[in-house]
Amino acid sequence: MDEKNSRYGICGVYCGQCPSGNGRVKAFAGELKRLVDTVRYDWVGDVVKSFKFEEFRRGLEWFANAQCPMCLNGGGAPCENKKCAPQKKLESCLLCDDYLTCKHTEYHRDWYPFVVDNYKRVKEVGFQKHLDEEEEKSKAGVSLMSHLERRCCKIVKLEDK
Repeated sequence: MDEKNSRYGICGVYCGQCPSGNGRVKAFAGELKRLVDTVRYDWVGDVVKSFKFEEFRRGLEWFANAQCPMCLNGGGAPCENKKCAPQKKLESCLLCDDYLTCKHTEYHRDWYPFVVDNYKRVKEVGFQKHLDEEEEKSKAGVSLMSHLERRCCKIVKLEDK
């Protein structure tokens, strides 16, 4: 399997568009770690008592050194899709006729509703053509972030002292 084809998740999400899979999280965490270390923000915990700088710094270190190896390379979240599709001898859940009703893809259909369009596109143009299209979108900057930001971003307020 070539590198491009290993950038998809069995579930129907294209890992090359995920900031954990495409390296954006790692790059941004590394840059933030470098900036925080350079400016020496270790004093923030003295001003905002609930802020634990060392824990924050360890978290940045972890993210700066971690990158999801993607589903087909042993990464991604643990899910039943990784067992089910191979048992059915399918390269992807998108190739399964039960995709729209399967309990294993329910989470993905809920959190990433565009996978339903992916399923329909595979039916229309075939799996390989779909992968090629998703890779082109990835190269053009398409990201899962725009979809997830509305759902996941939260405002966090720290007390002053």
